[in-house]
Amino acid sequence: MSQQPPEIRGEVPGKSSRALLERLHRVECPEVSATAGAIFWDRADGSNVWDADGNRYVDLLAGFGVAAIGHAHPEATAALQEQAAVLPHALSDVHPATVRVTLLESLTRLLPADLGTPILSSSGSDAVESALKTALVVTGRAHVVAFERAYHGLGLGALDATHAARFREPFAERLPGRTSFVPFGDADAARSAVRANAAGAILVEPVQGRGGAHPAPAGFLADLRAIADDEDALLIADEVYTGLGRTGSWLACEHDGVVPDLVTLGKALGAGFPISACAGRPHVMRGWGERGDEARHTSTHLGNPLGCAVACAVLGVLEREDLPGRAADLGARWLADLRSALASAPGVTDVRGRGLMLGIELDTPARAARAVDAALASGWILIQEGPDGRVLSLTPALNTAESLLEAATGRLAELLSA
Repeated sequence: MSQQPPEIRGEVPGKSSRALLERLHRVECPEVSATAGAIFWDRADGSNVWDADGNRYVDLLAGFGVAAIGHAHPEATAALQEQAAVLPHALSDVHPATVRVTLLESLTRLLPADLGTPILSSSGSDAVESALKTALVVTGRAHVVAFERAYHGLGLGALDATHAARFREPFAERLPGRTSFVPFGDADAARSAVRANAAGAILVEPVQGRGGAHPAPAGFLADLRAIADDEDALLIADEVYTGLGRTGSWLACEHDGVVPDLVTLGKALGAGFPISACAGRPHVMRGWGERGDEARHTSTHLGNPLGCAVACAVLGVLEREDLPGRAADLGARWLADLRSALASAPGVTDVRGRGLMLGIELDTPARAARAVDAALASGWILIQEGPDGRVLSLTPALNTAESLLEAATGRLAELLSA
């Protein structure tokens, strides 16, 4: 696994990346095309990424948290190759693959309390859709209480519970409008919204990711658990970003001693292969009723053998190497180091997070944008998050070498003090 420092050979983005961007813009919808400053990734290994111009970077994002065990981990790669050689596809809800059973058993064993009987899918947004549909069939109530700054995906059901207007407004005519948004951390507002709307579910991220690395305040998740119990609603924890060790435990909810009724997982689960899951308490999942002649919630690639094989390998690495425990220890040290190094840096208003999901909040989005560009030019990949992009997001691989994080701290201190 590669854990090398950056090596930049020329300007960033280089000639090859600029040429690729021009080609991409000619053939791809402009809504999803990369921006002017994009580098084009050519290969990746461990904590490193190489672009089309041969520059080597340290990925402080782990590909949006996907590469939690590092890019191209040899066990995940081997699992994918071995599965592809024998069975790359099966008939989802008709004739499943055997490896699907292995994955579901592993997830059920590793998740806390009685969170089992998962529904597999392909993306984090899909997993949220599964949770919302489950809540509706169980409670019979469509309304959901979610939170300001929340991001739950862009499928139409999940989008209705995503707070940012820039994502919602173009599709407002297609959205059900059955979500109430209240301030993150305000349990009283959540209780009032549940009661006022007879909500069937509360949907919450234990740490808001795209919202700007905001951990739930102490006691907040426990309050939501109590509200859900009192109001006969379901508590859904969106752990697509935070789950599987990112915050220092298998689920971020565990830090508060809270077990949700439903939890969504994704990103890290597939190490780059698109696979996700919605797991729930058995009595909740039984709300779907008995198995019938035709599944009411399925898709062509549900339980895809390739994804299941990779996910089994990911869970094995996370458990054997205790990467959740490493994220807790290393993340606490890195957070302390960053706070110390940036204490006097102009424009830094907060450094926060949990485990290896950290954020540096700056006074303006412009300052954050300059920091991201300067970091990339010197070989460090990070992005802006938060409602207006003033937070620098840091979600490195859980097995990133501590020496690289120390070097990143030094480089960030230089950039933000300039």
